[in-house]
Amino acid sequence: MEIMEPNYKIIGGIYLVLNPAMEQSLLLTKLASALSAGIQVVQIWNNWPAGANKLTLVEAIATLCDAHHIPVLINEEWQLLTQTTLLQGVHFDCIPENIDAIRRNIGRPVITGITCSGDLETVEWAEANGLDYVSFCSMFPSSSAGSCAIVMPTTVQKAREITSMPIFVSGGITPENIISLKQATPFNGVAVISGILSADDPKQAVELYQDALKTS
Repeated sequence: MEIMEPNYKIIGGIYLVLNPAMEQSLLLTKLASALSAGIQVVQIWNNWPAGANKLTLVEAIATLCDAHHIPVLINEEWQLLTQTTLLQGVHFDCIPENIDAIRRNIGRPVITGITCSGDLETVEWAEANGLDYVSFCSMFPSSSAGSCAIVMPTTVQKAREITSMPIFVSGGITPENIISLKQATPFNGVAVISGILSADDPKQAVELYQDALKTS
């Protein structure tokens, strides 16, 4: 199957993962603050509360992100891409059964990424199947990283030998540990949940991450 280019390009930077279980008005307020400081990607985590109106929240998030020309990805639930064009991509937690069938069902160019944990075979699969980026979880202990195993810096180094696509790191990433991590791992961006969403001032938190990425 020919892989078409999506409308947005992911090259690195700050990848904000939104938790839809957060109270909606608070979530949108924090997102607006983070967007004002400049982030590169937004993903909606597959952590929906019972009875959530997913498309309504997607629309609210996409409206904010579109004003900043920021792509919005959905975690795992690629079927939502067939119900709305407000989403620009999907992030998989593991290798899907049939990526070609998923692409045919979506029927338009979208961004695709995947969490690799410490599995370099997943990186090889992503490279062979034309994904747009890979993400490693978890570089440090983190409550929001769930069951992710700790990834060694050498694994990310080996991943860079396999692929030239953007590499994101996540799990316990702080502005303070970015600099030392950058010295040991060749990553292009950081994926963050609580480091920004739990901050009293998300804009300031984003700026701290940006400064760390620039000086690392």
